[in-house]
Amino acid sequence: MRISTTIFLTDETITPVRLARELEQRGFAGLYLPEHTHIPAERTTPYPNGGDLPREYTRTLDPFVALGQAAAVTERIALGTGITLVVEHDPIALAKQIATLDHLSGGRFTLGVGFGWNKEEAADHGVEWRTRRELTRERIALMRALWAAEPTVHEGEFGQSVRASLAFPKPVRDGAPRILVGGAAGPKLFDHICAYSDGWMPIGGGGLSSTLPGLRTAWAAAGRDPGGLQVVPYAVLPTPGKLAHYADQGVEEVVLQLPPGDETTVLKVLDDYDQYL
Repeated sequence: MRISTTIFLTDETITPVRLARELEQRGFAGLYLPEHTHIPAERTTPYPNGGDLPREYTRTLDPFVALGQAAAVTERIALGTGITLVVEHDPIALAKQIATLDHLSGGRFTLGVGFGWNKEEAADHGVEWRTRRELTRERIALMRALWAAEPTVHEGEFGQSVRASLAFPKPVRDGAPRILVGGAAGPKLFDHICAYSDGWMPIGGGGLSSTLPGLRTAWAAAGRDPGGLQVVPYAVLPTPGKLAHYADQGVEEVVLQLPPGDETTVLKVLDDYDQYL
């Protein structure tokens, strides 16, 4: 099983360069980063995990800039977002960012896609909350049009359109980088996973034994290759038993949560996580 990591990198934590070099030297498989463009000070949306919103949510580095630094000082580790709030981006510009990072890293990028929880943050981007999932689907389709081998028109329901265009570089993998969708299990999420992604990023990784059969059924019903479904438990606090359970479920990669701390704090946790490599 590949052991990757995720962390809220901020202006107060270990740097992307220091962390990426350490992960590659130790033999970890990858680094995934979350994003929030901003957190409105007047917020009514509750923090999903309850209580006060942790400080790091307000200080996150731009994941694409940070991953670009990580790519420049490594050769092997996978680089990904966990997750990208696609609706908060101009899809033409985002397609260019993704393709460039994937090209410069030698095809190491994974696009983690999410739908968000902070209504005020999304509203500042002009996003209508009730249609954010379908807007995400449409923007993924537009980006795929730009990544296509030949100039391809895309006309979408939400006015997300692009004319047939010359757009380079392309992702290293034909058509798109690896795409994983994050979120809670259910028919709506499974529909998105099966429609345009390579698999699922279940946050926390709990309950897979009860939810995976439903996803596999939906995947097969959509005509997808049963062997192609990738399930990557994300932001996991590991134990040997938990990782053994994931292996029994056919999981080939797991993403462990690192604390949003300084270099000393993060390296101490990595010392503990070395046992899982």
